[in-house]
Amino acid sequence: MANKDLKYTRNIGIMAHIDAGKTTTTERILFYTGITHKLGETHDGSATMDWMEQEQERGITITSAAVTANWNYNDKTYKINVIDTPGHVDFTVEVERSLRVLDGAIAVFCAVGGVEPQSETVWRQADKYGVPRIGFVNKMDRSGANFYEVVRQIKEMLGANAIPIEIPIGSEENFEGVVDLIQNKAIVWFEDAQLGSRFETREIPESLKEEAKEWRDKLVEAVAETNEELMERYFEDPDSITEDEMMEAIRTATIDRTITPMLCGSAFKNKGVQSLLDAAVTFLPSPLDIPPVKGTNPETDEEESRENSVNAPLSALAFKIATDPFVGRLAFIRVYSGKIDAGSYVKNPRTGKKERISRLYQMKSNKQIPQESIGAGDIGAGVGFKDIRTGDTLCDEKHPITLESINFPEPVIGVAVEPKSQADMDKMGVALGKLSEEDPTFRVQTDEDSGQTVISGMGELHLEVLVERLRREFKVECNQGRPQVTYKEAITQTVEHREVFKKQSGGRGKFADIHVTIGPTEDGKEGLEFINSVKGGNIPKEFIPSVEKGIKDAMVNGVLAGFVVDSLKVNLTDGSFHAVDSDQLSFEIAGRQAFKAACAKAKPILLEPIMKVEVVTPEEYMGDIIGDFNKRRGQVEGMESKAGARVVKAKVPLAEMFGYVTALRTISSGRATSSMVFSHFAEVSKAIATEVVKEAEGKVELL
Repeated sequence: MANKDLKYTRNIGIMAHIDAGKTTTTERILFYTGITHKLGETHDGSATMDWMEQEQERGITITSAAVTANWNYNDKTYKINVIDTPGHVDFTVEVERSLRVLDGAIAVFCAVGGVEPQSETVWRQADKYGVPRIGFVNKMDRSGANFYEVVRQIKEMLGANAIPIEIPIGSEENFEGVVDLIQNKAIVWFEDAQLGSRFETREIPESLKEEAKEWRDKLVEAVAETNEELMERYFEDPDSITEDEMMEAIRTATIDRTITPMLCGSAFKNKGVQSLLDAAVTFLPSPLDIPPVKGTNPETDEEESRENSVNAPLSALAFKIATDPFVGRLAFIRVYSGKIDAGSYVKNPRTGKKERISRLYQMKSNKQIPQESIGAGDIGAGVGFKDIRTGDTLCDEKHPITLESINFPEPVIGVAVEPKSQADMDKMGVALGKLSEEDPTFRVQTDEDSGQTVISGMGELHLEVLVERLRREFKVECNQGRPQVTYKEAITQTVEHREVFKKQSGGRGKFADIHVTIGPTEDGKEGLEFINSVKGGNIPKEFIPSVEKGIKDAMVNGVLAGFVVDSLKVNLTDGSFHAVDSDQLSFEIAGRQAFKAACAKAKPILLEPIMKVEVVTPEEYMGDIIGDFNKRRGQVEGMESKAGARVVKAKVPLAEMFGYVTALRTISSGRATSSMVFSHFAEVSKAIATEVVKEAEGKVELL
């Protein structure tokens, strides 16, 4: 793929809150770009992108699906790699890893719901990875649709400079089309018996001329603010700025993330999708507009960058692993520089090994189109890897580089599972291994004391979907326990401790003596912060990493109830060794024992996951809903009005939120809706901590 073609490539994702219409929008994109010849619908299970059986039954997106499509605009053919991401918070990892490799995104908002909790989450994730985006207000045909209110919410709640480049003609059942503020023309959609949904360009209706002029002036002003030369001309004569200059300036400002162009439509009614595609190829960046990717040379630890060119050394990121029943393990790859050829070898810096990629594919949801090679700026999938994980870098053997990996949130909920028969037992281990390779937020652990297998994930729905996949894809039947919250442990004081480990048996003994200061980390840093302050060779250099390893291994099981301690600051201050009896294992064991003994003295506490909950309800159920939150140890943080309903925001411990959806239906006669996003970990009260510790010691029975 030559560099000139990269100018016409777009890697875009579609992101939004659950039920804003992402998948329907993507389905329309596939239809209008000629990938599909029949309109797929999420509600009747025929969507191309929701190809898993469960997605079709539940009408939700579970995995991000990738598709390559072509779009003709201004006599140029653009190649668009589209990734449809899930909106449900339990699958937030799918959004995270997609945004890591995309150049631009379309943020879809519901014209009635506006900015919802998960919209905020995905928006923050896009900010984290610096992804330019355009906004699409969908469902303009629904009762209560209000484009201008959604734009206001995006400005206020997301802090984005949302600038409409279209305004709607009519709304709700009278939604006919849009006014294109750049071209100053009306685009109206209508149904044609032979040709389906058609549109034509007309003059702006008289009744809208005033409003269109007002919004066009706002657009010209916003664009002029981003460009000094245009600013001067704007003051002299606003009409002197040409359409092409406007387009160019909006494109630059969108890529800089100084403005977010806003469009509107109704994907379900086939209105507004063509102009959305035009805007995506016009304003969102090509791989050439993105700065060269940075990484670290694993041999020198120096920072290096790679140009977006086929001629540069290879650098690529594996952002998703999927198990396909026909081709085996598929690794989705974004190539940043160089190119990968089918049948060639690449290096994985994490394992330090060479991998042969036997076949390459371009993706069309769950179908594959074989390719000879994938070049810089493109997204594809490869088969043939022996050992690959999400977030691994693939690079040229002679020019190694490690790209920044993807950080995944810790699981917050666990369930014990056991196979129903001996035959299921063997299959279950393999199946769980494959699922945890695919999904980095899914963990599998075996409890040493009870021998139970515990699977952990991001929420009840997440685990429900995974257990269902075990049954359907891997034909494993299993019983499961009731969901358990994943607690963490922390220490609140800094203590000094000396640990002497001595063991004398026939022959060589074991000896290690260490002095450590163990305490909580500053500024909420995660992981182990290990400082070596040993002077004068009291402990030989080669034994120091063993102390660190011992402490790191011990952090998996805290002293209160065996939960993970995920942040700790350790200073190794002194110690001594025996010339014959000391070895690495002795110091590792001393590190483990020092952790246990010191943490027990450092006032350990239990931490529980707190969820951010938002409930949209009719006014009359407000009191009952707030009362229910109080019963669940929740803290109500605010109430506001939105589209004729009331919104209650609260922070509630996850332990109290099991089965909440059912309880809410009962309280509100099915009229309220809720959404829940992980917020943070907080200390558990003494009484509840005692109960949790008791329960952890007498392991929970399977249901």
